[in-house]
Amino acid sequence: MSQTAEPPRRRWGRATVVQAPGRLRVLVRRSEVGLVVLAGVTGCVAGAAVAGMTVATQALRETLYRLPHGTRLSAADGVTPLALLLGPCLGGILLGLVILAASAVRGRRRRPVIDPIEANALHGGRMSLRDSLYVAVQNVISNGSGASVGLEAGYTQICGGLASRLGIAFEMRRNDLRTLVGCGSAAAIAAAFGAPLTGAFYAFELIIGTYSIATLTPVMVAALCGSLVSRGLVAAQPLVALDNVQAVTTAAVTGADTLPSLVLGLLCAGLGILIMRGVTLVEQGVAATRIPRAAGPALGGLCVGALALAIGPQVLSGGHGALHVHFADGAEGYGTVALALLFVGKATASAISIGSGFRGGLFFASLFLGALAGKLFATVAPEVIPGLAAFGLTPLAYAVIGMSALAVAVIGGPLTMTFLALEVTGSLPITGLVLVAVIASSLTVRKTFGYSFATWRFHLRGESIRSAHDVGWIRSLTVGRLMRKDVRTIPLDTPMATFLRAHPLGSPSRVIVVDEAGRYAGIVLVPEAHAAARDEAGRPATLAEVLHHSDDVLTPELNAKEASAAFDRTESEALAVVDTLDDRRVIGMLTESHTLKRYSDELDRQRRAMQGEAD
Repeated sequence: MSQTAEPPRRRWGRATVVQAPGRLRVLVRRSEVGLVVLAGVTGCVAGAAVAGMTVATQALRETLYRLPHGTRLSAADGVTPLALLLGPCLGGILLGLVILAASAVRGRRRRPVIDPIEANALHGGRMSLRDSLYVAVQNVISNGSGASVGLEAGYTQICGGLASRLGIAFEMRRNDLRTLVGCGSAAAIAAAFGAPLTGAFYAFELIIGTYSIATLTPVMVAALCGSLVSRGLVAAQPLVALDNVQAVTTAAVTGADTLPSLVLGLLCAGLGILIMRGVTLVEQGVAATRIPRAAGPALGGLCVGALALAIGPQVLSGGHGALHVHFADGAEGYGTVALALLFVGKATASAISIGSGFRGGLFFASLFLGALAGKLFATVAPEVIPGLAAFGLTPLAYAVIGMSALAVAVIGGPLTMTFLALEVTGSLPITGLVLVAVIASSLTVRKTFGYSFATWRFHLRGESIRSAHDVGWIRSLTVGRLMRKDVRTIPLDTPMATFLRAHPLGSPSRVIVVDEAGRYAGIVLVPEAHAAARDEAGRPATLAEVLHHSDDVLTPELNAKEASAAFDRTESEALAVVDTLDDRRVIGMLTESHTLKRYSDELDRQRRAMQGEAD
């Protein structure tokens, strides 16, 4: 009696993954065209996910704040003061309930959610779809209730998680899975901004960590598919609307215009660092109060609501509507004080929102803050340096330049922000000035601060990664995997004559010695022991007199890079491996030559994978 064959299943983490049919898996693994097709599918799914999150978030805003259909919260007029004050707080209460429910489901499992950057840097592109969905729900509640966070973090999280799960189902190789996660993130950003080039280079610079010919086609296909599907499902406004591109300049752009752009880039770098530090200070302040984690968003929402009541609704949500307001024709009515107050208010609201526990990112907030910083620069700089008034750039041009320069300080990705400016303005001369500003901003932040917002938070959590470059393979190439386990030890009190008979010249040149308690004591070099015995004219030498590296050991969790550093520090060609530094029980030995060979082989394999060469 025949039985219907079930699809193959595989356990990964706690989830059961239904794998694709064998022939499809082989096609995707062996064919570059198969990877491109899968990237296109990923882009379509990501575009639909972004559209769904956008609709859900807007519906929540319209419900909480009684907004007309399609009206952006940060550009809304006529919102009641009570709604401005209590809207973010109500969202914080709802988010707290979600956190409590998730804690009950997850139990004591408190591992951090892995985002696309960390997944590609440490885990070969593997992400939890359940955790990604949890982050997306939190982000929708946070942004939809008016907290000053963007949806981009949720977009990339859910789209990266979907791409990772799809790649796992096809049993993709490590590098191909990392590329597919980049495709999901590229499609998410392309769909969010209607900018395929921006989405693609976001993936190259921030998610994959490098650009290569092998990744160009799948990432671009995913970005295009994501943008088209999202725009087909949800009619959305462009990032900014510049009806007359010529309005950004009063004269032809020249090389001299790079000077104010350079200055603005440097100023935006400092502002970006202050914003990232501010978020950290708020988080530390909230932690110091010891209030329950689920109660933090409600308290933070009340503070954000108070800011909105004092300054206006432009400090709420991501700021998409407010950005349109400041690029509109009537935006010139904002004076210096009003712009400065709005900048401080928006930055404070963003720091409070993230620091108090709302879920989201600073991508769009940094774009809005950068536009405000650019307009402030256009207003204040000519008063400080009168010569700047002679340049042909208008406040709108400085807003575009500041928007990209501050965003690159916080988010990273110089080419990502440059292409964003190009796709927004369609002006190559202005894009050239943007490139000058983002290079100055990016270099300054990297040399003075060293982190983007995402990698700064990794640093605070104890992780050492600074980009999405694949360093997970280094961590998996551990001493425990590399060491030779079949090592024999001898007691420290063994007579020298007995040792020499058991280890004649020509036998293995190193012997590990243990003390009477079985703990590591040191390494004896066999040729040196024979030489010491011959040199002794009187009493015979003991093993204790020829011991080396008594305090130098390796532990199995160290990676190959750390082991190589230990060999350099101790000037030894081999070291013993002990279980722990406290017990010092010998479990193996590792040589420098074997470590360097395996490390070099793995580096070469990674290089070939990045260039798209076959294994």
